[in-house]
Amino acid sequence: MFVYIHVPFCSNICAYCDFPKVLYDKKYIDRYLERLDEEIDARYKGEKVGSIFIGGGTPTSLSYQELERLLKLKDKLCLDSDIEFTIESNVECLNEEKIKLLKKYGVNRVSLGVQSFDDSVLKDLNRHHTGADVFRVVDMLKSVGIFSISIDLIYGVRDDIDIVRDDINNFLKLDIPHVSCYSLIIEDNTLYGVNNREYIDDDIEYKMYTFISNTLEEHGYKHYEVSNYAKEGYYSLHNINYWDNGEYYGFGMGAVSYVNSNRISNTRNLSKYLKGDMVDSIIYEDKETSMSNSIILGLRKVKGIEVLEFNLRYGVDIINLYNIRELIDEGKLVYKNGYLYIATDYYYVANDILVNFV
Repeated sequence: MFVYIHVPFCSNICAYCDFPKVLYDKKYIDRYLERLDEEIDARYKGEKVGSIFIGGGTPTSLSYQELERLLKLKDKLCLDSDIEFTIESNVECLNEEKIKLLKKYGVNRVSLGVQSFDDSVLKDLNRHHTGADVFRVVDMLKSVGIFSISIDLIYGVRDDIDIVRDDINNFLKLDIPHVSCYSLIIEDNTLYGVNNREYIDDDIEYKMYTFISNTLEEHGYKHYEVSNYAKEGYYSLHNINYWDNGEYYGFGMGAVSYVNSNRISNTRNLSKYLKGDMVDSIIYEDKETSMSNSIILGLRKVKGIEVLEFNLRYGVDIINLYNIRELIDEGKLVYKNGYLYIATDYYYVANDILVNFV
C-alpha cells in the first residue's frame, strides 16, 4: 500500500497552480495536523506501506516545529524497510535546519518545484526563488546524504526555445537523477486563467518537447512516462503505482484514495476539513470503469501496459476492447513483446489518444 499526505499551505500562490491550496496561516496549522492524525487513525488499516509522498501545497512552508510534527505521522504507519519517502518543496522553503530534519525522519527523496532557472520566467510564474538558489539547495540536500532529488520544470511559458535549452542545460549541471517536464496548462481558476493568459504556438511547443526529450535521453535519462525522465533505478515508485492503477491512501484536504475499488475524495474546503467533515465523495468503480482507468493511466508509461497482467486482472483480452485494434492499425498504438504502448511519434499528443478510453 502507498500513502499520500496533502499539506495545502503555501507561502505564496503561483500563477498557474490548480492544486488544493491556501496561503500559510499559523492559526490553522495545529488543527490541520490534528485532523490528519485523526484521519489516519480512522482509515488506515495497518497495511505495509512501500511509499509515503507528502505533497501540497508546500509542506516545507511549515515552521521547523510544525514540519517535525508532520513528519512524525509516519510513525503511525507500518513501513517497509526499503520505503521510498518523498516530500515536495519549493526551493525558498528549505534551509540547512529543515533539510537535516528531513534526513532525521527518513525522507530519502525530495521533489523540488523549480519550474525554470530563468529569473524573469520565475517572476512571471510568481515564484519566489532564483535560478542560483536551486543550485544552493541541491548542494545542501546532497551534503546530508539525500541524493534522490527530482525537479519540476514547466515549458511554454514563453515562446523562446532558448529558455528551454538553458533550463535543460542547467538541470544537467545539477547532476540529479530525475526531472518532470510539463507544458504550461492554463486552468480557469488560476491567476493565468482569470487574466486570460494565452498559450504559445503549438509548433514551437512541439519543438520544445522534442528538444527536451532528445537531450535528456542523450544524457542517460530514460523517458519512462509522458512527462517524466530518470536515471535507471530512480523512477518515482509512488507515481508508477498511480499509473498502474494501484491502491493508495490519500490523507488531507483535497486528497484522493483508491481502496477496495472505491475512489474516496476529500473536501477541498479547509473549513470543512478542520471541522472533521473530511470526505466529499465515495464512488465505487465497477470493472468497466477500472479497466478504462487502467488503460488511460497505463498508457502514460512509455513502456505501456503489460497485456498478460491486464488480461489476468480483468479476465478480458485488452486488444479486443474499445477501438484498440483500430489505433494499432493507425500506428498510434504498438503491441510488441507483450506490451501495449503509445508509438513514440505520438507521445506529444498522448492525451488525444487517451480520450478514446474515457
